[in-house]
Amino acid sequence: MSETLPEVAPRLRELRREGGLTLEEAAARVGLSPAHLSRLETGRRQPSLPMLLALARAYGTTVSDLLGETPTDRDPVVRAARMEPVEAGGWTYWQAGGPGKAIQALRLHVPAGPQEGLVRVHPGEEWLYVLKGELRLTLGDAVHVLAPGDSAHFDSLTPHRIAAGSQAGVDLLFVHTLLRSGIADLCIG
Repeated sequence: MSETLPEVAPRLRELRREGGLTLEEAAARVGLSPAHLSRLETGRRQPSLPMLLALARAYGTTVSDLLGETPTDRDPVVRAARMEPVEAGGWTYWQAGGPGKAIQALRLHVPAGPQEGLVRVHPGEEWLYVLKGELRLTLGDAVHVLAPGDSAHFDSLTPHRIAAGSQAGVDLLFVHTLLRSGIADLCIG
């Protein structure tokens, strides 16, 4: 890592103890050896982002909490009139949820056209809901065609691709657990 993370060791130890977990139990939940988790809890090792995500899920918290970030008091309501469109690679995104949260919500327009190079694989989960148009969702080797009102919920470690299946493009709601990603980084490979 090019930067040193804030001191997460005490918070990891505190969360494990609050959950009543032994070092062995917590390590098994996260898929680490007890020795590795011990090194993380004593500050002798720094966790990677995927490891932070796994630890946050295992302890029922967020990466922001693990890093000791103080949440700001933001209005929980996002008004449509305040959603600024952001364009990236021909796609248009509107932030539909608060920034810095454990889940991110977007409204998304994907235009018609080939999307062959946009296969994504990353830790987390994704949920999408088709508002207008037809969506072609590729999950691994399977291709699914979704119509308005259809939704999908999947583990984003599954190679996935979304593309418009209709001439006017497709509009959808998109929710994911990938923390702190820029809007343009979500789908642009």
